[in-house]
Amino acid sequence: MSTLEPPAGAKKPGGFALWLARLQMAHGRKLVIALPYLWLILLFLLPFLIVFKISLAEMARAIPPYTDLWEWAEGQLTLTLNLGNFLQLTDDPLYFEAYLQSLQVAGISTFCCLLLGYPLAWAVAHSKPSTRNILLLLVILPSWTSFLIRVYAWMGLLKSNGVLNNFLLWLGVIDQPLEILHTNLAVYIGIVYAYLPFMVLPIYTALTRIDYSLVEASLDLGARPLKTFFQVIVPLTKGGIIAGSMLVFIPAVGEFVIPELLGGPDSIMIGRVLWQEFFNNRDWPVASAVAIVMLLLLIVPIMWFHKHQQKQIGEHG
Repeated sequence: MSTLEPPAGAKKPGGFALWLARLQMAHGRKLVIALPYLWLILLFLLPFLIVFKISLAEMARAIPPYTDLWEWAEGQLTLTLNLGNFLQLTDDPLYFEAYLQSLQVAGISTFCCLLLGYPLAWAVAHSKPSTRNILLLLVILPSWTSFLIRVYAWMGLLKSNGVLNNFLLWLGVIDQPLEILHTNLAVYIGIVYAYLPFMVLPIYTALTRIDYSLVEASLDLGARPLKTFFQVIVPLTKGGIIAGSMLVFIPAVGEFVIPELLGGPDSIMIGRVLWQEFFNNRDWPVASAVAIVMLLLLIVPIMWFHKHQQKQIGEHG
């Protein structure tokens, strides 16, 4: 009996299973290629179109709280588009200030993560193989805890009678407690702490892929260690730096929890504005317009990163 034949009494596939098997055999490669695009359509394009549709509607006292774009009346189908929601973003300076502060906070936080993350990634990459996995685990370990709990922990650390102020008072560094909680400084601390692992891991990966014979050649040719670092090592890890910066900058722009819990009334970031428009004012059309503009702002660095990646592939391909 051939081993390729099904065992006696085995049930042959039929119906939908048979159709699926034939489809996979005929178009298997196309299906594999189409799966990522299907994922993008379901989780990005479709939600984007829904939010864009709401941004063109008008606020209404209904469930959901906005009007329909299409209306059937007297045998005619009419389309009503309201661009006033986008015009409101230009008329009210609150939105411009929120966008500007969000970009500023995200940019400074990304730079701070880079300053802290690069030496940390370097230390992990150049550690002994026996301790490297332990150090990587310590970098990732905070992410296993609830994000909200970690932010609440920082509230306990930064408040006037918290651990940090009590420690500084005990050392005699300060005479009275520092007002850190509910300030922009607390927001920076929270964002840097929360997103630092996203900067460390891509840089660590880039450092482990460096051909260190190039570094040795630079040193043998008389270049100083500092010059070798900036002219050899940094360019070779540029991909990791850009990837880490994108992973920090993009979510930091729309951050809501950290500014809400650690920030004060001056911490007007776009995430807080979105929350207020959606849940306090129940103005879904304006909130959707805010989200659309924020997404368009974030597409610019994403496209730049994609262009850089394509350029790198072309250089090494």
